Amino acid sequence: MAKKLKITQTGSVIDRPVPQKLTIKALGLGRPNYFKIHNDTPQIRGMARKVAHLVKVEEIEA
Repeated sequence: MAKKLKITQTGSVIDRPVPQKLTIKALGLGRPNYFKIHNDTPQIRGMARKVAHLVKVEEIEA
């Protein structure tokens, strides 16, 4: 069974640098408390790490 990541946005992107705003958009988020389910890949983990102060990451079983 493949692992998945539930990524929930916890902080606002207001007054954040443009690369962080674009990373949040690339993750499919946009507003606090929005969440998306992504496959557990190094690319997704890297993006989540880049905006770790704005998101909460949970591992879930698919």
